[in-house]
Amino acid sequence: MSRVLVTGGAGYIGSATVALLLESGYEVTVLDDCSTGHADSVPEAATFFQGSLLDGNVVKMALQGCESVIHFAAKSLVGESVLKPDLYRTNNVIGSQILFDEMDGAGVSRIVFSSSAATYGDARVQPILETQKAEPTNPYGETKLAVDNLLTDLAAQESFAAISLRYFNVAGAITRDGKWLAERHSPETHLIPNLLKATPSNPLKIFGTDWDTKDGTCVRDYVHVKDLALAHMQALAALVPGVHEIINLGSGGGYSVREVIDTASAVVGYTIPTEETQRRDGDPATLIASITKAKELLGWEPTLNLESMISDTFESIQ
Repeated sequence: MSRVLVTGGAGYIGSATVALLLESGYEVTVLDDCSTGHADSVPEAATFFQGSLLDGNVVKMALQGCESVIHFAAKSLVGESVLKPDLYRTNNVIGSQILFDEMDGAGVSRIVFSSSAATYGDARVQPILETQKAEPTNPYGETKLAVDNLLTDLAAQESFAAISLRYFNVAGAITRDGKWLAERHSPETHLIPNLLKATPSNPLKIFGTDWDTKDGTCVRDYVHVKDLALAHMQALAALVPGVHEIINLGSGGGYSVREVIDTASAVVGYTIPTEETQRRDGDPATLIASITKAKELLGWEPTLNLESMISDTFESIQ
């Protein structure tokens, strides 16, 4: 098997992908500055460079012997991006440009990019198709779209083989060598881990119960981190020189906040405390992605359901 460079491979999704790549026989190099990732998530079987994409020399060393790249490394908090847009543009866009320049110099032209459904903004038509015009509503989404556009140019001008994978919410955990690879974010902004930490004195807030959805709560797309990691691996096999594909990943239907709460309560065996409150400004009622293209081009569809996402997360924090 060939060697793959995984940028951001010490992070949540990156470390899960590294684990599955190794299990499948790939050789793996990880590049991560560990600003949000964790060095202890990188298996000993992987070659590890702790450094920044902004350091071209480190990127050049990490690319040695690699035939392809899976690019996760990025700042990814929407709220922080609004407060620190320059930080996000520097890390996410300039860092990616340095990576692409070093790839070009090393003769590496195969890349799978971890993009985001945040590039679509407040899409009015659901489920969201890849043909939907990208109109991000925050700097984080803008930076992901900027990198997508760079890859489109590189495919056309340098014959890069590129696939951008766009997805919303990731959940769940996997084990490797008896150790859980799970979410370890600070601050934690994701619904499922916060739901499992809720207490009577700190209940989970439900932002609006009068949305135009089946139960009045917002509907969002979730995908298990294992399914997501497998999609990145399948994308590696689907790369075509001179072509940049944009492909959505998701559950295929989405789950309401109430469904997530009820499923989590069933998993833990008690009613998780919640508090109903007002809608948040800017929240759409429904955000789900069409995964038809993923099925057709990658042969991918999710195999693990909401209960698996929650139960694996719950097991990982015990």
